[in-house]
Amino acid sequence: MNIVDVIQGDSPIVLGQPHGGTFVPDDIFARLNANGQALADTDWHITQLHDGLLDGATVVTSNVHRYVIDANRDPAGVSLYPGQNTTTLVPVTDFDGQAIWRDGQAPSEDEIASRCDAFHAPYHAALAEEIARVKARHGVAILYDCHSIRSTIPFLFEGELPAFSVGTNSGATCDDRIETVVRKIASVADGFDAVTNGRFKGGWTTRHYGQPDRNEHAIQMELAQRTYMREAAPWTYLPERASALRPHLKIILQTLNELALSGVLTR
Repeated sequence: MNIVDVIQGDSPIVLGQPHGGTFVPDDIFARLNANGQALADTDWHITQLHDGLLDGATVVTSNVHRYVIDANRDPAGVSLYPGQNTTTLVPVTDFDGQAIWRDGQAPSEDEIASRCDAFHAPYHAALAEEIARVKARHGVAILYDCHSIRSTIPFLFEGELPAFSVGTNSGATCDDRIETVVRKIASVADGFDAVTNGRFKGGWTTRHYGQPDRNEHAIQMELAQRTYMREAAPWTYLPERASALRPHLKIILQTLNELALSGVLTR
């Protein structure tokens, strides 16, 4: 099993996919309790959902499950949302606040550091390399960070999430024109609702790589999983739902590609 898979393209768009993987080393899997072994907190089918939407897009995918190490958390362990319920670099609970490790089996700080080296760092080394590569080719790079989550999780947020949650850390991670086009396309998508910089403002990946002054832009899209799959085990991909969602994602990615290629984002 590769820790990271990379598909290189010639577009200025890089798709980051840190949470779609389900690989857990056997020795770690044995330490998870039955709840943890269900791997419920996965961005299920995220690669399939985005496949073929933009010719030439680069795709960087972590195959490692977030219970091993969360590739979208600060490796220093700093919380992205101080004062709010969230999960940590190596989660000790699931999204519902329930324990995922057998008694006494949660990893130590030393083990977390080791997992960072083994699983977190390779994903980000690959992502940084691809961003640098496409930027060298085009003078600009846009990281589009692909995520999905169950629509209703009371432990993390109130009510039901909109279909599209766009995150730019309140505009800090990308040129205003990038946020504007994504927000507009999502907000008028027939049959779907959207919010920008709501509960999800962009994870560590978006905040770390979004450096507009360096012509490196990042934006996170958190999709409510009801839009393309069944939100309960066995987490079935529903093609008829996905076929309604995918055209809007395609328009978003193609519009970002055209914007990047136009040269207006280069400083």
